[in-house]
Amino acid sequence: MSLICPCFSFRLGIRALLGGFIGLALSGSVSRGAEPATWPQWRGPNRDCASSGAAFPDKLDGLKQAWRVELGPGYSGPVVLADRVIVTETVDEKFEVVRALDRATGKELWTARWEGGQSVIDLGKPRGEWIRATPASDGKSVYVAGMRDLLVCLDASDGKERWRVDFVKEFNSALPMFGMVSSPQIDGDAVYTLAATGVVRVNAKTGKVEWRTLTDGPKEEGGATSSVLVTNVAGRKMVVALNRKTLALLDPETGKILWKQATPAYRNTTTLTPVILGESALFISMIAGRSMRFDVSIDGDKVAAKRTWDVSQVSYMSTPVRVGDYLYAHLETRRFACLDLKTGRAKWTSDQSFGEYWSMVVRGDRILALDQKGTLYLVRATPEKFDLIDQRKISDADTWAHLAVCGDEVFVRDLKGIVVYHWNGK
Repeated sequence: MSLICPCFSFRLGIRALLGGFIGLALSGSVSRGAEPATWPQWRGPNRDCASSGAAFPDKLDGLKQAWRVELGPGYSGPVVLADRVIVTETVDEKFEVVRALDRATGKELWTARWEGGQSVIDLGKPRGEWIRATPASDGKSVYVAGMRDLLVCLDASDGKERWRVDFVKEFNSALPMFGMVSSPQIDGDAVYTLAATGVVRVNAKTGKVEWRTLTDGPKEEGGATSSVLVTNVAGRKMVVALNRKTLALLDPETGKILWKQATPAYRNTTTLTPVILGESALFISMIAGRSMRFDVSIDGDKVAAKRTWDVSQVSYMSTPVRVGDYLYAHLETRRFACLDLKTGRAKWTSDQSFGEYWSMVVRGDRILALDQKGTLYLVRATPEKFDLIDQRKISDADTWAHLAVCGDEVFVRDLKGIVVYHWNGK
């Protein structure tokens, strides 16, 4: 897997170089002179939860805490750049705050804030009303989704605001009923996300909305709770979007709908990011609905997709991970399962049940999984059986934010702060 390494401007060059040497000394996960591995967006460098480096050890007791910083509550996963970590929080139920912390020490480098509190619908209140989406960064800028359907661009070096888009004001659209949950994705000079009750492409340099589409959901219900995926499907670059009622393939330049399929779910709620299966297949799962595989084909300008299988095992809020010919999924039943990509059938389902949410990181044949209850699990990815290698309680606070793993560093954001571990205490 190739890593997306941030390209810093000249004024950051010296700091980035020093950060590289610090990362070398601490983690041992990079070669001399190379920058440390990064985690620049939701679900990692390639948005597939894959992490490079040496295999995870067999025991989790080798994880030693490097530093911890207390924060207000938040669901956003940490964004890890060459020399800094970007985190978000909600303060006093009124302000959304973004902080840049030194990657080696946790020392605060800068902070930015704006008014951004929002009350969510009753269904979501038990889990809190805090900033939810994970930011994205190319190393120069940081793109942050605020609860009130807001996208803010900050300078990665000093936190100064470059631009913002208030989608509610610009499009007279409804506030998302759970707050803005969709984590933005950067692709070249564009940022893509679910916002303004649809899918949008925003110019990464200016903040201008270049197109908006797939707005067929009920306006009063607000935005979706999935995240887009910009990737090659069947040899063509596309935006894969799972909106409130629809799975769609979009042209990234124009927003043209190339193909779409109705995908019914409970209260039109879709939480998973679509998963790419091979070169031309997609996996989605719908709350209180079904899990499906679609195989995509292209004939000239015509894009088509066939539903290959449709099964009852449903992934609730945790996006599954792919290892080889199998998909590993935390189910709506709170059990863990291995699904055969060819048939959708479960090779096994764990007898043990877990929390409401798992975030997962894959390295080789091992999955590091963080339960929302604050327990870290190490699982061997095999279709033969549920093989739990080790587990360790690492937080008394809930851990809804997505886990990030860079080389020998493990970044955990719980509801009270962020803590960084190093394997074997390096």
